[in-house]
Amino acid sequence: MASPSFSPLSLLTFLLLTSLQANAGTIAVYWGQNGNEGTLSHACATKNYGFVILSFLTVFGSNQTPVLNLAGHCDPPSGTCTSLSSDILSCQSLGIKLLLSLGGGSSGYSLSSADDAKNVAAYLWNNYLGGTSSARPLGSAVLDGIDFDIEAGGGDYYDVLAQSLTDYGTQAGKKLYLSAAPQCPYPDAHLNKALATGLFDFVWIQFYNNPPCQYANGSADKLVKAWEEWTESVEASVFFVGLPASQNAAPSGGYIPASDLESKVLPAVRTSAKYGGIMLWSRYYDLLNGYSDAVKGSV
Repeated sequence: MASPSFSPLSLLTFLLLTSLQANAGTIAVYWGQNGNEGTLSHACATKNYGFVILSFLTVFGSNQTPVLNLAGHCDPPSGTCTSLSSDILSCQSLGIKLLLSLGGGSSGYSLSSADDAKNVAAYLWNNYLGGTSSARPLGSAVLDGIDFDIEAGGGDYYDVLAQSLTDYGTQAGKKLYLSAAPQCPYPDAHLNKALATGLFDFVWIQFYNNPPCQYANGSADKLVKAWEEWTESVEASVFFVGLPASQNAAPSGGYIPASDLESKVLPAVRTSAKYGGIMLWSRYYDLLNGYSDAVKGSV
C-alpha cells in the first residue's frame, strides 16, 4: 500500500493535532487583561503553555471601528502595542501558538450580516494575520489564528466569519488556526452555528461560572457529563477543559484543586480521543496561584 502524501502545510497541522490527540495534553492560557500579569515573552518563557490567547478584540462588527483592549500592557491608538511583535516572535520560536481572541465579557461587538462578517474577516487577516496593512496594531508579527470567545449578542454570522478566515488561510497556503471558548452548557447560544461548520481546531470549554456543568463540592460528575456531550456532539479536532487558574478567577465557581484535577478529572476526560489538555483563565491568576506549575506534569 502506498504511503499517504502530505503537503508541508498539511503535515505540520497533522503532526500538531495528532500529538495533542495522543493524550499528550498541553495548556492554553489567556493573556492580556491585567497589566500585572507580566510580559507576553515572560509567560512564554515559562514553557508551561502550548497556546497563548491574546485577549481581547472587544469592539468589532456592525460597521464599528475595531478596538483592541490589552488592559495595561499597551495602548493601541498610540501605537505602543507594536512593541509586542518581538514578544510574539519569541513565543513562536518556542513552538507556542499565538491567537487573538474576539469578544470576551464586553458588549461592544456583534455581526449584523454575512457581508459584515466578511469585512471583519478581511480586517483580521490584514491587521493580525497574513495580510498587509499600514497600521497593524501588533506590528509586523503574524499571529497563528483567531479565537472566538463570544459571550454577548446573537450567534448569527460567526459561521460566515469562520469560513471567511479559513478561506484566507487556504488561499495564502497558510494554516490558520481557529479556536472557540463556549460555555459548558450544551449547546452554546452564541457559538453553536459557528461550531457547526466543523472548521474549528481547538475548543476550550469554559467549565467555570457555570454551576450546571462545573466541578463542585469535590464532585466532577457534572463536568464529565458535559465534557462527554461536547466531545460527542461537536465536530472539532481537539477539546480542552477550560478552568479558572485560582478561586478568585471565577466568582461563580469551578475552581478545581490541582490534586483533584489529577485524580478526579483528567482520568475521565482523557478517555476521549479528542482530549487536548486544559485552558486556564488567566495568566494573571496563574501567576499568582502557580496552577500551571502544579499540573503541567499531569496534563
